[in-house]
This record gives sequence, C-alpha cells and structure tokens, in this order.
Amino acid sequence: MGSEGNHGSGYAAAVAADSSSFISDFLRDRCVGGYAVVDGGLATELERHGADLNDPLWSAKCLIDSPHLIRKVHLDYLEAGASIIISASYQATIQGFEEKGISRDEAEALLRKSVEVACEARDIYNERFSKGSWDDNGDGENVGRRPILVAASVGSYGAYLADGSEYSGDYGETVNIETLKDFHRKRVQVLANSGADFIAFETIPNKLEAKAYAELLEEEEIEIPAWFSFNSKDGTNVVSGDSILECASIADSCSKVAAVGINCTAPRYIHRLILSLKKVTSKPIVVYPNRGETYDGIRKEWVKSTGVDEGDFVSYVEKWQEAGASLIGGCCRTTPNTIKAISKCLSNKSTQLN
Repeated sequence: MGSEGNHGSGYAAAVAADSSSFISDFLRDRCVGGYAVVDGGLATELERHGADLNDPLWSAKCLIDSPHLIRKVHLDYLEAGASIIISASYQATIQGFEEKGISRDEAEALLRKSVEVACEARDIYNERFSKGSWDDNGDGENVGRRPILVAASVGSYGAYLADGSEYSGDYGETVNIETLKDFHRKRVQVLANSGADFIAFETIPNKLEAKAYAELLEEEEIEIPAWFSFNSKDGTNVVSGDSILECASIADSCSKVAAVGINCTAPRYIHRLILSLKKVTSKPIVVYPNRGETYDGIRKEWVKSTGVDEGDFVSYVEKWQEAGASLIGGCCRTTPNTIKAISKCLSNKSTQLN
C-alpha cells in the first residue's frame, strides 16, 4: 500500500517484537496529546448508504456484494477524524460463509478483503490529504495529517450464531474453551496475515472466550498485536455476569494484548468500567460505546427508547479521558458526526493542555 510505510503496517512491523507495548508506543510517539480516536458504527452507516443487511452475515454481507460501500464508510470516519478504523470482519467467519455456499478458499479471501478495503480507504485518504483535496472535517476544523491504523475485527462466537448471545454470553453447556479456539483459529490466522496493524477482539461477552483468545494468540504465535474489548450491561460485569476485573486480568496477562477496553455498552456505564479496568491493567484503555440502546436478539433490531443523542454521548468524552481512557470512539448506532464531535472534543482538550 502506497502510504503504509509512514502511517500503517510499517509502524506495526517496527514494533512487532513487543506486542504488549504497541498501542502505548503508538499513543506516546505518534499521537498528539497521547490519545487516538476510534471509528464508529459500521452497519447503520452501510444501511444509510443503501445496503440491505437482513442476513446472518450482517455487515460482512457487503464484502460479497458491495465492498465499495464499506470503503465509503471507512473514508467517512477518516474524514471525521478517526485514527483507527476497524475492518468489516466482525461477523465474517469461515463457518458463516460456508453456510452460504461459499468455499473455504473464498471465505479466507473475503476475510483478507475486509482488511484490504480498510487499507485502501486509508491510502485514498492519505493521497487526497497530501493533494489538499480536503483539509478539515466539515466544520472548518483541520483534522491534520495523522498516523492511521487498521484493525482486523474479530467478533465473538455469539456474533456468528446471530441469535443475540453476544449480548448475553450464554453459549450453553456444550461449548467449552476448545470449541471456541477451534472455531476462531483459522480466522485469526488469516487476519493476522492480512496486512492489518493489529487484531481487535470485540464485544467479548464472557471470561471463557477471553481465555480462548489469549490461549489462541500464544499457541499460534500470532505476530501482530491485539486488543480485547468487552461488553457490559450493568457497569460491573461483562454481559454473561463474569467479573470485568477477572476478564480484564486475562487480557492484561496476555503478552500479545496491547490494549484493554469496553465496546457496545451504554455510555452511562463507561466511566465506572474504566475505573475498574485501571485496577487490574496499566495497558492503554479503549472505549467505544454504543448509543445506549438495547439490542433485541429475537427481532434483530435496536430498541431506541433508552438511547442518548450525539450531544449527550459526546458530553461524556472528557470524563472518560480523565478517568484513564486514551482511545475513544463509538460502536453500534454512532455515526461519523459522533466521531467528528469526539475528535473535536479531544483536540480542544489537547490544545488547552499545550
């Protein structure tokens, strides 16, 4: 990729020898103010651009029929000020593709494609920026040339099941740690060699899956770093009821994990969860909450009544940063406008400190 040497996997390669410090080194050496902005919701934006996601593959369906829409959403988030964009592989699994009649080779190619599309968006953004095609985020606020990382998303086993169990962590008595490692193994191997800067293990709903990921990273000697991000519905435990302290301790003890955090969780719980994470890890903390709505796994839709608007969402950002989060973005139902506002908020804070 044309600009990776300065703003992408070239940097990852330079620090691959010490995965655990990858994100902290990135924040210290490459990010103004020591923070980075993560992108926002993917599926909602794809639908806004015309995609039909009524499918077990969800946003991964677009890897097959409309990768240009994924690239467009990535670009929207880069324009909004994101420094980390996450690939459209959250619900992309080899097993899920095979159930749609796609061969294993084609499935692996689609996993790689998810990262390639994100890298293409980064290259397009950097090329346009260097040519002066844009120089602000739409409000006259210059977002500046900045390092951009591409994360390869790995969703939970529950995301593949597409039955809402990623929001309960209840996989039943027949699923054990070996089941989960076998399920994720090939996908993790493929994504680790896809050109991504790191792997984002997202919406981890229980301690068992966190253990499976940690063991898998060590067993397969995965060379690129990772972050582990959990989801909670009470501000104390992950959604399965397992302690967030125990889950975060698993991530902290894994040498391959470079950051620990929370995603797809209501904004009102984030501050308390950051304080809990700080008790068990000194690794950088990433938070990218949803809008505070509740996902109905049966109806496969978000229940809007409990959500917060973008202004309220962004009002939390400074508090999260002060509590210890250094990577902040949005998850389901957040938009480029949300990310633009987060970027502006953190930029203003950094300017004040300088």
